[in-house]
This record gives sequence, C-alpha cells and structure tokens, in this order.
Amino acid sequence: MSMNQQDVYEQIGVAATCRGFEEYKRMFDLPDQLEGKRILDIAGGASSFTAECNSKGIPAMAVDPRYAYAPEIVLADARAEIETSTEKLRSLAHRFDWSYYGNIDQHRAGRLESFHRFAADFSASDASERYAAGALPELPYANQSFDLVLCSHFLFLYADQFDSSFHERAVLDMIRVCRPGGQVRIYPLLSLRWEPYPHMDSLLAAICSTGAAPSIEESLLPFIPNSSKMLVINV
Repeated sequence: MSMNQQDVYEQIGVAATCRGFEEYKRMFDLPDQLEGKRILDIAGGASSFTAECNSKGIPAMAVDPRYAYAPEIVLADARAEIETSTEKLRSLAHRFDWSYYGNIDQHRAGRLESFHRFAADFSASDASERYAAGALPELPYANQSFDLVLCSHFLFLYADQFDSSFHERAVLDMIRVCRPGGQVRIYPLLSLRWEPYPHMDSLLAAICSTGAAPSIEESLLPFIPNSSKMLVINV
C-alpha cells in the first residue's frame, strides 16, 4: 500500500547503518551453527556483524564502497547517521514494529553498541583481511568464494535510486560468488516507501535461469511496516 509523503522515510544516498549480530540472525533467520561457513555481508556499512562473527570463530567478510576511505571518515559518517536516523524514526515511530527493539531509545543504544564494535574492528591493523572496498553489481571476489551471501537494507530498499537492470545484475553477481550448495539471502523486499519491489517476478525468472532456486521466506525482524519476508536463493 502506498504511503502519503508524511509517512515516507526520506533518504538521500545510501545510509551507513550500524546493526549487530543478533539483528542479522533475526533478519535472515540464520541457523545457530555458523562455524565453518564463509560468510559475505554486502553493503555492510558500519554494522558489527562481521566483527562479531569473527570473534565467534565464524569467517565472515564485509564489502562496501565506503571501506575505500580512511577509518576516521567512515566512522564519522556512521556515527552521524545514528543521530540522523534516530530523529527520522522518532517522527515516524507510530509506523514501526518495536517488539524487538522496545522503543526508540533502546534502538539508538543498540546502534551505538554495534558502532563501537565495528569501530574497534575496522580500525584494527588487520582490518583489510575482513573489510573490502567494493560494490554491487561487480563484487571484488572470485567465483564460488562464500557459503552464505547476505545483503541487508540495500537491494530493493533503494529501488528509487537503482533500476531493475542494476538489481538483476547485482543478484546474479551475488549468486556468482556463492558456492554450490550455499545460499544468498536478501532482506527486506520493500522500498523506503514501504512498497513491494515491482520487478520481483522478472528477477525471480532471471535467478531461475542460472539454475539457482529462489523462494520467499519468513524474516523474524518485522520492524519496517510489512517487512516480514526475505528472498532466499539456493545455489
């Protein structure tokens, strides 16, 4: 259902969001056992998922065009985004499902916790082993490099900024870097206007043409209105 202008989350450019391991686990309905799986977080921004995975012995990497910049620039941008997004969410609080976060202040506190974990890891001397500068639709990885490929709050969400050709090429490249028997998971399936992606049928057909098997599955973090679905692709 289309929203009126007052109900739209206004965003210029792509936000550098801070999300943690538990949010990823719920968003993507990840299994408890991830050890041994090589994971890629695409458009990771300032999320601490990669840092937390590696602290648990899970070999995860993150890719984002921002990682080409010096840590102080990346961190300043991410820290500012927490306050900007908090004020936007505060004005739209009635539209969101707060059952996981509790309230806007707890949501902000979680963003700050994730930011600090990311900041410590991204500033470490060996950060380049986990964080790579790069972007869809051409990821800087060899074919069949990962067991699990994740993309949160980028594809579909910014449908007003990226056309259907971009989305198709992006998803096919995610499939390219995923190993046979692995999975690609994308969440949410809505734009910032909270509208379903209008070219999903043609995208699913393109995915099937590669031999991969797509399905729409349940997500466990329905924060954004009507955002209880994710795209799962079995490669």
